[in-house]
Amino acid sequence: MADSLVILNCSQVVTLAGQSRARFGAELRELSIIPNGAVLARGSKIEKVGTRQEIERLINADCHVVDAGGRVLLPGFVDAHAHPVFGGTRVDEFEERAGGATYQEIAARGGGIQSTVNKTRAASLDELVAAGKRYANWFLRCGTTTVEAKSGYGLTLEDEIKILRAIKQLDEQTALNYVPTFLGAHSIPAEYKARREQYISLLIDEMLPRVGNDQLAEFCDVFCEKGVFTTDEAWKILSAARCNGLGLRMHADQLSLTGGAKLAAELGTVTADHLEHTDEEGIAALKSAGVQPVLLPGSVYALGSTRYPAARAMIEAGLAVVLATDFNPGSSPTPSIPMILSLAATHMKMTPAESITATTINAAFSLNRGDKIGSLEPGKVADFVIHDCRDYRELAYFFGLEPAWQVYSAGELVFNR
Repeated sequence: MADSLVILNCSQVVTLAGQSRARFGAELRELSIIPNGAVLARGSKIEKVGTRQEIERLINADCHVVDAGGRVLLPGFVDAHAHPVFGGTRVDEFEERAGGATYQEIAARGGGIQSTVNKTRAASLDELVAAGKRYANWFLRCGTTTVEAKSGYGLTLEDEIKILRAIKQLDEQTALNYVPTFLGAHSIPAEYKARREQYISLLIDEMLPRVGNDQLAEFCDVFCEKGVFTTDEAWKILSAARCNGLGLRMHADQLSLTGGAKLAAELGTVTADHLEHTDEEGIAALKSAGVQPVLLPGSVYALGSTRYPAARAMIEAGLAVVLATDFNPGSSPTPSIPMILSLAATHMKMTPAESITATTINAAFSLNRGDKIGSLEPGKVADFVIHDCRDYRELAYFFGLEPAWQVYSAGELVFNR
């Protein structure tokens, strides 16, 4: 096998080079594109990015050369909010919602998250890994090379550990890179509905110490919402998570304005996710605390809602916006970042350049990986995708497609259309 990989004849190499931090404001539109560009990778790392003429001079007998055919080369997408390990599906509830039932109504009668919890508890570790491998292939086909992976469909110590172990196995056994997040505070399980304080104690006293001691997750997340976890409960859980060495993320202001964004700012979480109902005060709080918003238009679309996050207000306020799929079986069953790019343009008025930044370098920094992935620069991991288009804006313009032509993870071809 060749020691080096060269990608030539790219109409555009979208590098996103030039910043050592997440981008905000006008910086979101600065993609550092090289027309007629090329990339040289040696082993798992990028060695040089430049014009075709610059890279061609470096080609020798040890190089495997790929002709991109005038296509666009981008960093692999980084999906910074996903729930990719679960049992079963919720197609029955999808049909109910098509008939007029709301997400909240279905959850109130034992469906929703609890439905997936029941199926996930019944699944073995091997069954979860097998299903996860199927979904990993979907992510790769859509041009995603790194995904944040939340637990949260077990809600017992044993089942949450089972999900986190499945995530670890998927990271080891697939070409997709996983960043594990503990989401034991995804819901109050049915058996604890009348004794929620006991479940919160279980989270704080048993689950978090186990997850931290065994290094099963890098982050902890809490679903802070009416009927789920209050801001006071979320504060207790996230404070305990920090004491156990975990970074903090948070589902905030998704279905109502609960003060989640303000709490995220108070705690200094790495991200605040969803934010469909966050107001100007919440946006200002996130800005002052340097919290990155992770916006999830796929869940708004899939739930049939029309209330999308105020992306333009967040960008104008100077927030380092991230976009992600929220891939899950209930409210956003899509692994497609290209679909998210389309929704961001049509419903949140983000430009294609802003959306590309939000799904690459900004997403990488939200996962503490901005120094390794998210842009095409020497020394970074050779995660990149050749997309079957001539202009990067086509990724948001056309929708319902899988534009990835070839996907490379750490310099290895992992998907070839």
